[in-house]
Amino acid sequence: MSAVPAPETSPDAGAVWHYGDPLGEQRSAETEAVLVDRSHRAVLTLTGAERKSWLHTVCTQHVSALPEGASTENLTLDGKGHIHNHWVQTELGDVTRLDTEPWLGESLATHLRKMVFWADVQIETADLAVLSLLGPRLADPAVLDALGIAQLPEATAVPLPGGGFLRRAPGAPDDRLELDLLVPRDARADWQQRLTRAGVRPAGVWAYEANRVAARRPRLGVDTDERAIPHEMNWIGGPGVGAVHLNKGCYSGQETVARVHNLGKPPRMLVLLQLDGSVDRPSTGDPVTSGGRPVGRLGTVVDHYELGPIALALLKRGLPADTPLVTGADGDVSAVIDVDSMPPPDVRGAGRMAVDRLRGRV
Repeated sequence: MSAVPAPETSPDAGAVWHYGDPLGEQRSAETEAVLVDRSHRAVLTLTGAERKSWLHTVCTQHVSALPEGASTENLTLDGKGHIHNHWVQTELGDVTRLDTEPWLGESLATHLRKMVFWADVQIETADLAVLSLLGPRLADPAVLDALGIAQLPEATAVPLPGGGFLRRAPGAPDDRLELDLLVPRDARADWQQRLTRAGVRPAGVWAYEANRVAARRPRLGVDTDERAIPHEMNWIGGPGVGAVHLNKGCYSGQETVARVHNLGKPPRMLVLLQLDGSVDRPSTGDPVTSGGRPVGRLGTVVDHYELGPIALALLKRGLPADTPLVTGADGDVSAVIDVDSMPPPDVRGAGRMAVDRLRGRV
């Protein structure tokens, strides 16, 4: 198999884009089992007796009592509630590990170190590679034997022979089996060979991205802009089901999170777009317009083996699903909102109902 590198303009530049059969790799991710090398992701380790209580004060997730083996998504926000960092966090063996986008590793480490002050916390770069496994056949005996485990983990990460660990991928849909291997970087090739011999097909990040976009899972810096807030990205929820816990405080941007949750509605919504496949593909960041008016921004664009060309987009909230849309640098690509990706109807929060009652509107 010949590995084709991701385009230089891609956020995954340097990774394998596909192995000559991108649509076949996607199909295997849905029906069999594939291995995607995502070792370009950055990984940090946090050690020290106060690492969990300290991190709890600077992030959006409730992690002060995160149990052994737990994994969750997490964020940092600025004072206005805009998203600055996103990572996946795993607690295992008295070490907290954070993995994030390739371009965010250094800035995340710098930001966290500036916030330590006098706490007993050490932040270091970890020489770990992230390998993602997708597909229903990951539970086959041959794959379990290759992983050195008796059964797949349910809700906790498990250590692996020779170092590293295996976890369920936080944020993955309940109806899809997705795992992450974090292993020593010098053992990456051995793990790839072992799993390939067990029948797991190598696949490029194109297959991973197509799966992610179809599931409407956003990626910071690609599907977001500088104004994005957690509610727009569907990152609200407790550990394991979101990146923002609504029953905690003590973090930058919490006022915006609480205000939007209790009083208002997020100004935009993350939706899936079906794109016209007869023209050149638009690019991430291209405007989305309707009737000549801007109504949003295009995120990840990818060709899906079943759905064709699709994209994530941040659109003005309340826009009807049947609104005619165009995108692309020249506004020449027709787009249609996938109805199933629309958020549920807005429900007034307790704070808004109290204000309306005070003003005699109820």
